[in-house]
Order: sequence, then C-alpha cells, then structure tokens
Amino acid sequence: MAILPVLHYPDSRLKTIARPVEKVTTDIQRLVDDMFETMYHGKGIGLAATQVNVHQRVIVMDVQSTSHPPLHFINPEILDKQGEEISEEGCLSVPWVYEKVCRAAHLTVRALNKEGETFTLKAEGLLAICIQHEIDHLNGTLFIDYLSPLKKERAIKKMEKLKRRTI
Repeated sequence: MAILPVLHYPDSRLKTIARPVEKVTTDIQRLVDDMFETMYHGKGIGLAATQVNVHQRVIVMDVQSTSHPPLHFINPEILDKQGEEISEEGCLSVPWVYEKVCRAAHLTVRALNKEGETFTLKAEGLLAICIQHEIDHLNGTLFIDYLSPLKKERAIKKMEKLKRRTI
C-alpha cells in the first residue's frame, strides 16, 4: 500500500467530475487500499479518489463506529435522502477549516464493493454526512461551496494563514 498525495484547495483538479468505474480491477482494488492508507495517515474519516487526483468514482471512509467497519464505495449513488442535520465538517483537502453544513440526516446509497458486487446501505448521522461529503468530491463540490460567500472567504483566509505558519 502507498500514501498518495492529497490535493489541497484551491487546486482546480478538485473541481473535476469523476468518471464511473467501468470494471473493478486489481488497480481499483489497490486504489481502495491506498486511499485507506492515505486517509488514516491524514487522520481523516473519509476520502474520495478525486482528492488524490484519480478521477474515478471511488470513496473510502471509517467513521470509527462499532456498527460500521471501514467502508468503501465504488460508483456510489444516493437513492434516497430524508431529513436535515447540521454538523461541523472538515476536509483533508481544506486543512484547518471546520464549518457547519446542512446535509440529509438519513440516506440510502447503492454502490459496488472491491469484488464488483452491488450492495445497498442505509446510513444516518456521521456516516450519512460523510457519504454525502465524499460523493460531493466526486461531483467536483467541496464542503466550503455550501457556505455563504463571506464565510467561505473567511475560511479560505484562515486556511491560508495557518498554512503559512506551518511551512
């Protein structure tokens, strides 16, 4: 397994819309493994292939719940959304920024696993939020895109200021 470089905002490649995976191959299986390693290395709970400059519809996550082990989704598709939940989100591609975002509270998602088998999952709470956040990445959307222009500008300035301090 390998730790992949993570793209950071404002890299324009983060706006690329990911293509569906045509066939689950050993390369896709390796990508899933590498994405998990990258996510854990960055201390994240989710990662989309777009964030590592692979523009295919693959996401991984580990919300560290006893009811849900680490999960991966190939070609994820949200079938149903219900309710609303506002929670604070962060992102490996937008480091040091945390803001409140409104998302669906419950959802049903369908995807393929590493063996190419279709599965359906009902999710709520943090898992539902994480799934939506990562699918947004596959569609070229970042969580800061949900913020008002003023909040987005403040978040970007905060990220840039903290980035300068760590360099």
